[in-house]
Amino acid sequence: MNLRSVIAAAALALVATALPAPAHAAPVVRFVKVYVNSPGADHGSNASLNAEWIRVKNFGSRAKVLTGWTIRDPEGHVFRFPRFTLRAGATVTVHTGSGRNTATNLYWRSDWYVWNNSGDRAILKSRAGAKIDTCSWRSVRAATGC
Repeated sequence: MNLRSVIAAAALALVATALPAPAHAAPVVRFVKVYVNSPGADHGSNASLNAEWIRVKNFGSRAKVLTGWTIRDPEGHVFRFPRFTLRAGATVTVHTGSGRNTATNLYWRSDWYVWNNSGDRAILKSRAGAKIDTCSWRSVRAATGC
């Protein structure tokens, strides 16, 4: 190897180590909207609980199996996805109360409200426990985007 090749290789190595690491791409499956303050008084009826929800979208070009994934908050409320596949480009709304699960609506089956109107954080985790996405908000009157 001649001196010119050695210098070129050393310069290339130096430049490669000085380049910033690539930014992480946005997750394919992520939160898009949360409705934290159901209309009316918080009396805990199932209709009122189901008016509180969080929406998840698959931005990918392929269906994504979400079975066993979780949505949680810092206070320990946890929703575990049942056997469920989210189609490419589709959204699913996870309601706080009870109902019949469909391809577009899932139900937490909580007997009280999960999301705090004064501010909270939703965390989406894979079945293996890896953090996929978060959605945080401060005081909200009704809904907010993530």
